[in-house]
Amino acid sequence: MTEATITDLRQIPFQTADGGTATLSDYGDQVLLVVNVASKCGLTPQYEQLEQLQRAYADRGFTVLGFPCNQFMGQEPGSMEEILEYCSTTWGVSFPVFDKIKVNGGGAAPLYKALKRSKDAEGGRGPIVWNFEKFVLTPDGGIHRFRPNVKPDDPAIVDVIEANLPR
Repeated sequence: MTEATITDLRQIPFQTADGGTATLSDYGDQVLLVVNVASKCGLTPQYEQLEQLQRAYADRGFTVLGFPCNQFMGQEPGSMEEILEYCSTTWGVSFPVFDKIKVNGGGAAPLYKALKRSKDAEGGRGPIVWNFEKFVLTPDGGIHRFRPNVKPDDPAIVDVIEANLPR
C-alpha cells in the first residue's frame, strides 16, 4: 500500500459499540491487531489468545481491536449488548470490541474494504475468508495479514508485534 493509502486507512471512521465514532489514528503509534470476531464459531476460542496478547503487550503500545461480524453462517447473531457480555464473562476480554460490521460484499465496512487490499504470507489478497482473520498494523504503516487458521499466539504474529513495539 502507498503512504497515502496507509494514512487514509488510519482516518477511516468506524462505530464503537456504544454508537460513537473512532478511527485507527485514535490509537496513535500503537501496534494494532484488527480481527473480525464471532461468538458461535469453531475458532471462537481464539478470544483467549487475543486477550493473552492484549494483557502481555498493552502496556508496551499494543491493542487488539475486535469487530464482530455475522456474515459467516450467522455465527455472531447477538445484539451488541449480548456480544459484549459474552466477551467479558466468557473470555475476560479487555480489548475494545466495536459495533457489528460486514467485512465482505457491497455493504462491507470501509475499514475492511481497505484492509482486504493487503496480502497474506502467500501473497493472497481479497475477501475475508472466515471469522478471526487478522491484520497486524505497525506504526511504520505495515499491514501484515493472517488467515483465520493462524492462531493469535502463532510465532509469525508475535514476531511482528514484538518487532514493532516501541523500544
